[in-house]
Amino acid sequence: MTTQILAARAGEITPEMEFVAQRESLTAEKVREEVAIGRMVIPANKVHLAGRLEPMAIGIAARCKINANIGNSAVTSKVQDELDKLHTAVHFGADTVMDLSTGKDIDNIRAEIIKNSPVPIGTVPIYQMLEELGGNIEDMRPQHFLDMVEHQAKQGVDYMTVHCGVLMEHLPLTMGRVTGIVSRGGSLIAKWMMAHRKQNPLYEHFGDLCDIMREYDVTWSLGDGLRPGSLADASDKAQFAELEVLGRCTQMGWDKGTQVMVEGPGHVPMDQIDMNIKKQIEICQGAPFYVLGPLVTDIAPGYDHITSAIGAALAGWSGAAMLCYVTPKEHLGLPNKEDVKQGVIAYKIAAHAADVARQRPGARDRDDALSRARFGFDWNEQFRLSLDPETARAYHDETLPQDTFKSAHFCSMCGPKYCSMKITEDIRKMAVAGDLSVKEETPKDSLLTLNAGS
Repeated sequence: MTTQILAARAGEITPEMEFVAQRESLTAEKVREEVAIGRMVIPANKVHLAGRLEPMAIGIAARCKINANIGNSAVTSKVQDELDKLHTAVHFGADTVMDLSTGKDIDNIRAEIIKNSPVPIGTVPIYQMLEELGGNIEDMRPQHFLDMVEHQAKQGVDYMTVHCGVLMEHLPLTMGRVTGIVSRGGSLIAKWMMAHRKQNPLYEHFGDLCDIMREYDVTWSLGDGLRPGSLADASDKAQFAELEVLGRCTQMGWDKGTQVMVEGPGHVPMDQIDMNIKKQIEICQGAPFYVLGPLVTDIAPGYDHITSAIGAALAGWSGAAMLCYVTPKEHLGLPNKEDVKQGVIAYKIAAHAADVARQRPGARDRDDALSRARFGFDWNEQFRLSLDPETARAYHDETLPQDTFKSAHFCSMCGPKYCSMKITEDIRKMAVAGDLSVKEETPKDSLLTLNAGS
């Protein structure tokens, strides 16, 4: 089977490219060009395409996307719990969903997620492989991993995170870190290498993995196994040594006819975010960058959907193509349905802010429409245009009677006497009644006129 990138290189505009072009308000030719050079990916496993999948694009020319992580753990969560999380994530605007299940019944959970999902599904194959090995990473043979990747590809997984950039020579660079290796996949591969005193088998079998990915058109999400897990470890030698390897893997993936995106850091001070994004774009030749946050401070457990959304907005502005959400439970526990909602809303805000800042066509249309509705006291239109209409309406109605809000030209914060927009309305009515014409003057001229009349 051909892949999106091979078709694009051959000059073919696939039905998926056509669909994406309409969604993104781009020409189909523009989408084809971006896919052909690797700056855009369309994660669309042929198996999932035959089901409910609606193709979408991740790349600098497209809208900034967000991913929501779901999945069970060894401690809690069942199939219906994960389907509820999937529905919540998609309802509130997640563009992709990753199933990061690490507990029991993984196959059944994933099959149900893929069957019910209209958005691309991603995984980290090493998790299920480890579960089948009884939790002993030392028992892994390269074929175990290859078999698991093929198994998940046959299920319909659209993109996979593989930690192929963590090499034996990188491990000494992590010894002085405050938080060490925080990527689960990265730490597992590091432990395997130390136990066997051998190079990363995922790196050594990268070509074999590409063959499987190409057959099903699974998109690479090259995992950042040495991403920083604290501000103290941000932008260190270990992180950037791995990034150099991921740059080489990106080119190898392209050479093999596979689509590639690259994962990025998790904890980065605000002043280093732009540099990190630009460095990835340079080293990985424009391959879409998919970042976790990044969190811009480490002191807010329980509020890390906020600390990370700040970094995510900056990353999106600098050129990150997709933002992986963080929920309030980050660092604390397995997210539930409400946590998923909070994470998705925070990241929709971040991604939209990035689209506005990058002046993507039409990005501000919704903002302007909501502002007009706000000035016109059209409450229902405000609610309709908001990211979370139910919450906006509930907050408004808490302190204003239901029979009043539809016509009220004020809210409960200011009331009818102190509402600045209501006062502005009155000023404009007075101006029309008094035939007051507005003379355009420079601030300096206005000051001279005032002084002369005083």
